[in-house]
Amino acid sequence: MHYRRALIPGGTYFFTVALADRKSALLVEQADALREAIRVVKLRHPFEIVAMVVLPDHLYAVWRLPQGDADYPTRWSLIKAGFSRSIPKDERIRPSRIAKRERGIWQRRYWEHLIRDDQDLQTHVDYIHHNPVKHGYVAQASAWPHSSIHRYIRMGWVKEDWSGGIETGEGYGE
Repeated sequence: MHYRRALIPGGTYFFTVALADRKSALLVEQADALREAIRVVKLRHPFEIVAMVVLPDHLYAVWRLPQGDADYPTRWSLIKAGFSRSIPKDERIRPSRIAKRERGIWQRRYWEHLIRDDQDLQTHVDYIHHNPVKHGYVAQASAWPHSSIHRYIRMGWVKEDWSGGIETGEGYGE
């Protein structure tokens, strides 16, 4: 089956990327390896991380690609491969993945959404930053260490006690 992806040069995208084992905590256990894989890919294939949160078994991100560049699939492929190569080989691998020379760490596909306007961007950034609260990992978004909310707080874009307006109806940055 061929999956259609929105490939808009210079576009801003929201992504959901998950591990194959949804009971795993590998992404937070190996957060430094993930950070390094992303850093290496950004050097050769630049992009801006607008917002990101890493949860134990999946991550959410909003990326802005450079003008004239729509190739986020290559970036995700390289990040997944770089991360996978950097961690110990102790996962269970299904025969179908062995045949394709895959380790079985990541789900093969990921979700992407082309950000349409400023409101759509704000909604997705809020969603990303609120997600550790939604999943019950922390009571307040700023308590989760693997989140771009800390950059937003440092920049003065949100307050440390930001709730994302999820319960209050307020938008971020207010």
